Amino acid sequence: MNSKTRAELALLATTCLWGGTFPIVKIGMIYISPVLLIAVRFVVATIVLLLFFRRKIFPIPAASVVKGAVLSLFLFLGFVAQNIGLTVTTASKSAFITGMMVIFVPLLQVVIERRSPRFGNVLGVIIVAAGLWFLTSPTGAGLNAGDALTLVCAVLFGVYIVYLDVISREMTPLQLVFLQMSCTAVFAVIATLGFEAPSFQWSSEGVAALLYLTFLATLLTTYVQTRFQKDTTPTRAVVIFSIEPIIASGLAALMLGERMGAMGILGGGMIIVGVLVSELSDGVPWLNRAVRGDS
Repeated sequence: MNSKTRAELALLATTCLWGGTFPIVKIGMIYISPVLLIAVRFVVATIVLLLFFRRKIFPIPAASVVKGAVLSLFLFLGFVAQNIGLTVTTASKSAFITGMMVIFVPLLQVVIERRSPRFGNVLGVIIVAAGLWFLTSPTGAGLNAGDALTLVCAVLFGVYIVYLDVISREMTPLQLVFLQMSCTAVFAVIATLGFEAPSFQWSSEGVAALLYLTFLATLLTTYVQTRFQKDTTPTRAVVIFSIEPIIASGLAALMLGERMGAMGILGGGMIIVGVLVSELSDGVPWLNRAVRGDS
């Protein structure tokens, strides 16, 4: 098995674990407040890394610490928006809207690299926008506060993906994972103490949710993405990531009894199609043309 195939299988497994986080976070927040959930999740992950891998993590250059903290800020804010959004919207809708993060990546690269957007990116955004309308307004109810917060989360995760690609080769994968875990933990603890009235109710379901989120959906997936994403192309990674909301909505139906309805399913499907149109347009000449006519 070559490195590219191994990387893509690892990213597929990661995507499946991510898909499970949406219903599990929603279950977990029955027993623990949203920001405290993030704090516990990342504090425990940081402690585990220090106990077992501290000799491989340190020393970390000061410049890397600063960059890791910036990356972690986007990660933390994204999780806050997602968790609070999940208290209002469904796990299925949250998964599809969060999946829109990849549509923001080429748009953010346009801003950062100052290059014109491609026709495929613009077409993808239009399809995604239409899909979002069907997903969030199947009965004319409109975009609720939870959906809006989740959309903010998607933008923040898009920034995170772009910046992760920028700095991922400047330190070892383990160092970068540790910086993300520890810095996000610090941000979450500060936010919990300063901005939230934390609550925690002991239960087997709540503990199981924390274990899943900490060890599988945080430590393992962050390491796998950091270690393997660079061994495949961004386009192929996005195609793999695009199945996450499908997995999430299936698990939400099984675990929470959620039903999206025909219009919701249409909207979710359009979001996935829009994402794929945008990300796969590099291989289609007329879609790969710049909007302003440069090549």
